[in-house]
Amino acid sequence: MLRSALLVLALLHASTLHAKHYEMFTDLGTIYIETYDQQAPLTTENFATYVADDFYKHLIFHRVIDDFMIQTGGVNTVLEEPETRDPIENESRNGLKNVRGTLAMARWSDPDSADSQFYINLKANPHLDPTEESLGYTVFAKVDCGMAVVDAIAKEPVRQFEAYQHLPANPVRLIWIKEIESDNHGYTQCKHQQNSIDS
Repeated sequence: MLRSALLVLALLHASTLHAKHYEMFTDLGTIYIETYDQQAPLTTENFATYVADDFYKHLIFHRVIDDFMIQTGGVNTVLEEPETRDPIENESRNGLKNVRGTLAMARWSDPDSADSQFYINLKANPHLDPTEESLGYTVFAKVDCGMAVVDAIAKEPVRQFEAYQHLPANPVRLIWIKEIESDNHGYTQCKHQQNSIDS
């Protein structure tokens, strides 16, 4: 019994050690995320590469659907789609679910077509999870702090423009994403404020 408990603690500690933290700075505030590097290694490595290349700088949230999700990572302020890296293999059968606050890869009908775009779930969306018959949408991270910013983006009024059905009327930019340490001042301050509200 004790051995099993120690093993669980060791696995949780290892998972924390392998997790990376990122700061997503937007027009409406900062979102802090933690990636699931062990469960989705290909996807998190792909995301880290785009971040290191400053690919996400000044892209917009181009698909915002309240009570569903907000999507970014592939369209800039003049509605152009920057060239991406090759698509990656689907990792949706990693045990992670599309629940509120998780980040998952957007893709086309081909399960292995995800490249740079991702979305943040505003609620549990089980229809995006894999089934026995088909693959789903790969969850690779979670919002660790700043979900209020996500909710604020979701409340932005949207319009239809050309191919974009749920485009914010006033563009919400993803100004940057950068990797941070877990003791980053902004991150720890956000967590402290969040814990104060929760308590």
